[in-house]
Amino acid sequence: MADELELRSFASRQEFEQWLEREHATSPGLLIKFAKKGSGVVSLTYAEAVEVSLCYGWIDGQAKRIDDAFYQQRYTPRRKRSIWSKINTEKVAALIASGRMRPAGQAQVDLAKADGRWDAAYHGPATAQVPAEIAADPQALQAIEAMNRTNRFAYINRFNLAKKPETKAKIIDQLRRGHLFHP
Repeated sequence: MADELELRSFASRQEFEQWLEREHATSPGLLIKFAKKGSGVVSLTYAEAVEVSLCYGWIDGQAKRIDDAFYQQRYTPRRKRSIWSKINTEKVAALIASGRMRPAGQAQVDLAKADGRWDAAYHGPATAQVPAEIAADPQALQAIEAMNRTNRFAYINRFNLAKKPETKAKIIDQLRRGHLFHP
């Protein structure tokens, strides 16, 4: 789907905000072209893009290198079951407090609060804690502690998102067997 999205550059937060004001309800998303630091090109920054997208109920996705001066990142409307990160819930609280949240963004927040996704927001890799069930299994704990940050976060996040005890048991079994999501 990313290949089908339009690649656009924005020189400023205001330019992106104007685009989202017009397009947020009808566009399937877009790829934003960002200038890398040191490129000498003035462009919208990643932090600005995230804030603006949250205001309109959109979310950032994967980034990809274009060349030495630019990279692109996917931005799309948030889907109905889209999970929230703690970082984004904190950003939204600040956006609401400053009066910048738009009705479309507030609607996504209200839906997430109503269906429990808001309270279930996940911690990012830097602050994610090993769940007690994994810590209680010496072999699983040893495996997760030996992993790199990417695999460790993948396991913690998948475990925390799992609803069924059988799914959690399978994840612990994968840990015991030394399975890596990102070899």
